[in-house]
Amino acid sequence: MINRVVLVGRLTKDPELKYTPSGIAVTRFTLAVNRPFTNQQGQREADFVNCIAWRKQAENISNFLRKGSLAGIDGRIQTSNFDGKDGNRVFMTEVVADQVQFLETKKEQHQGHQQSQQPHHHSNNTMQQQNNYGNQMNEQYPMPNDDDLPF
Repeated sequence: MINRVVLVGRLTKDPELKYTPSGIAVTRFTLAVNRPFTNQQGQREADFVNCIAWRKQAENISNFLRKGSLAGIDGRIQTSNFDGKDGNRVFMTEVVADQVQFLETKKEQHQGHQQSQQPHHHSNNTMQQQNNYGNQMNEQYPMPNDDDLPF
């Protein structure tokens, strides 16, 4: 059986790093992933995917990723359920991140959001092409507005 998930998106808020009673690091975060099509109003919608990472990976995510960071996740879907405070059964689905790729530096993230608001000028310069690629990633995976968040 196969249970594999690959996602590229932006964090909707800063990751939350915690430790289990036995000292194992765990972080939870939500990734906004654009759908590959537009709705009837011509707008691109996003799915908000809950993710979890463990151990050193969790610490790295907490140290290096922030709200708006572009990340690639390779993992698996995990479901669980528990009784909520109100006594009702709560069902959860989340992606357990086996591998996480940080797809832009803090400097690129900051520059990309500034440059995406300016007109694009193409040249044969390799650095310019890399910046254009970064801008295309920002346009394809824009940082979601707080109004778009489900929580």
